[in-house]
Amino acid sequence: MYSEKNPRIDTMARRVLPSHVGFIPDGNRRWAAGRGLPKHSGYRAGLEPGLALYEMCKSRGIPEVSVFGFTQDNTKRPAEQIDAFRQACVAFAMEIVERGASLLVIGDDTSSQFPDELRPYRTRKGSGIKVNFLVNYHWKWDLAGLEQGEHRSAEASRLDLIVRWGGGRRLSGFLPVQSVYADFYVVDQHWPDFKREHFEDALGWFKTQDQTLGG
Repeated sequence: MYSEKNPRIDTMARRVLPSHVGFIPDGNRRWAAGRGLPKHSGYRAGLEPGLALYEMCKSRGIPEVSVFGFTQDNTKRPAEQIDAFRQACVAFAMEIVERGASLLVIGDDTSSQFPDELRPYRTRKGSGIKVNFLVNYHWKWDLAGLEQGEHRSAEASRLDLIVRWGGGRRLSGFLPVQSVYADFYVVDQHWPDFKREHFEDALGWFKTQDQTLGG
């Protein structure tokens, strides 16, 4: 029987460090607009924060992370924005591969919106920290794989923690199967304003959350 007064159960029900963290880096366009810049310039500004966060996860010993690059819905935006976030995604992916990541790109590579440079990574390559990078992703595309017996993101494990920047309180279709028991932490600052404290605070908060998975 569950008891809030049993410290042993409380200790067992919490993890010090998540095994798999998902990141939703939102607010790039609002960040740019707030500075009087073209909206598409916000995507390039999110590149260095992404690399800094990757290094934090690697140094912390987190074995797996998943990152929202762009969705099929995002490709309805103006052409200059599409070009900007596609370029930023390629630059991020190529850099973390150089830094030793084990990269898997998850998304619809039958579309012309999928960057050619990332096609080799539709199969995981590398042996370091696992990075699942969602590029031209859509939850319906993912779940459509069930018609052949398995959802298309099946290689990604269950998420323990999801961190979203930009203040939004929604998943926006982020890995629906893996997210079923994930704790969800929101950072109000826009993604290009990333600070190390954002993730440190998220990890500290995660330690206080019960991880009973419904048990």
